[in-house]
Amino acid sequence: MLLFHLGDRMAKRVDLLQGTLDLLILKAISLGPLHGYGILLRIQQISGDRLEIQQGSFYPAIYRLEHQGWIEGEWGESENNRKAKFYRLTATGRRQLKTETDRWAKMTDVVGDILTATPEEI
Repeated sequence: MLLFHLGDRMAKRVDLLQGTLDLLILKAISLGPLHGYGILLRIQQISGDRLEIQQGSFYPAIYRLEHQGWIEGEWGESENNRKAKFYRLTATGRRQLKTETDRWAKMTDVVGDILTATPEEI
């Protein structure tokens, strides 16, 4: 589940398009290894606090990505001296990030074309 924030108000919860959460996680990890909660914070930070991913959706996605071999985790110590699993992209994960980023760009182009269509163009 994803929350969109509009100013000081929180908009309704939105279901992500299939694969979008995976793409956001892969992108966040591509910027440097992070533990689970750090990935959530990075996505929030990059979005300017406009996106908030619920942990109930996030952690199953992390496990799925690890199972698919797109990310791998290694146990270490977090900044507050707690044991945490730090994730990084695998070579397969980097390729998947590129594929999904290209797919997302094409999809947004198509949706943008549809939303800006005028009667004269049809």
